[in-house]
Amino acid sequence: MLDLTPISVIMVLDTIYSYGMVCHMEARMLFHHKETRGDVIIEMVIWQLPDISVERPHRLKYRFFCGNADACLIRYDNETGKGDHRHYGDREEAYDFQSIERLVEDFRNDCVRLAAWEW
Repeated sequence: MLDLTPISVIMVLDTIYSYGMVCHMEARMLFHHKETRGDVIIEMVIWQLPDISVERPHRLKYRFFCGNADACLIRYDNETGKGDHRHYGDREEAYDFQSIERLVEDFRNDCVRLAAWEW
């Protein structure tokens, strides 16, 4: 069982279908969280798309970023043309999206490992 407490990322699970309803590219924003500590920036954004596509069968568009103004340490996203993938610095690899909970867990673990982030 994924334990997201005590951080505010718990909002991903608690409010995934009720947050914001901000439109962006025909999508509904479901979640946005941005936090800075020192020079490290964490940002998580999830949109619900109106339709399923080959690249986004889960109907989600997301961008999870951890880095600073000069460099990306880790980024998970599913931009058009690339599908689900993650970036470790300059390296890019496919990401096997299974669920929002797993995405959050993988991102959090990478932030701890790569940026010494404490949730």
